[in-house]
Amino acid sequence: MSEQNLRLGLIGLDTSHVVAFAEILHDESQPYHVPGGKITAAYTSVSTDFEMSYSRAEGFTKQLQDSYSIPLLASPEAVAEACDAILLESVDGRVHYEQFQRIAGFGKPVFIDKPLAISSEEAKAIIELAARHHVPVMSCSSLRYSQALLEAKADESNGAIIGMDGYGPMVIQPTQPGLFWYGIHVVEMLYAGLGRGCRKVTAVSNEDGDCIVGEWFDGRMGTLRGNRMGNGQFGALLHRRQGTQFIDVSGHPKPYYSGLLEHILGMFRTGISPIEPEEMLEIVRFMEASNESRATGKPVTL
Repeated sequence: MSEQNLRLGLIGLDTSHVVAFAEILHDESQPYHVPGGKITAAYTSVSTDFEMSYSRAEGFTKQLQDSYSIPLLASPEAVAEACDAILLESVDGRVHYEQFQRIAGFGKPVFIDKPLAISSEEAKAIIELAARHHVPVMSCSSLRYSQALLEAKADESNGAIIGMDGYGPMVIQPTQPGLFWYGIHVVEMLYAGLGRGCRKVTAVSNEDGDCIVGEWFDGRMGTLRGNRMGNGQFGALLHRRQGTQFIDVSGHPKPYYSGLLEHILGMFRTGISPIEPEEMLEIVRFMEASNESRATGKPVTL
């Protein structure tokens, strides 16, 4: 493969992410253009019971073809065979395991857009299948790589991180239960700040929103506030021993997607995911346990 240009394949064209990724990868005039890879093949798929999938796939597919002349292939397998690395972008987390099963045997590194899966069982199956075929896998939300969040983490002038409070919109999508639709963005922010090691979650939930408290084994706490009252902003408070820093995750001109693609391409080249499999699995379990607590109001252990 070319050191300068990885051939990237898209699987699933029913999310705005595919257009955003193409713009950042292909348009060298973009101020935050990410070099090193071009999308050279794609496969579109649609979930017929998921409006956010079937209503958008045609439009995004047309944009990719009209703007970037990206050829459509007949199957995920054809994309995997034709490319050096794969972006599995299907918006429906329910199909990720089945689609990954179809491409894992090709041995190409794969980024699976959030969520990795919508159950711990399928998430574990993906990680185990990847290990069996020696396939590097990475899965996360783009908000993990918000430049404002990265800079706040890097500034250790106020000492060690002792906790974090994150917030953002949390629309409920029936096909992607509870946190698995939009709540995952704030969960990813919490894990970017605190790392893995959550032992228990407790949720308070009503029609207007959710408040979820995660307790880590070392005593730190991370909270997630998800709202359904119209405020679409994401942000966080990062608590350190000598001070607290507010993070406006949208407050930096660098798009989340550029930061994400930099890390994805790094993984594609090195074969090493910046996120450990154990953390990706814990994030799925955190959301699963939070959903259980949302339903019962009782603490749930991970």
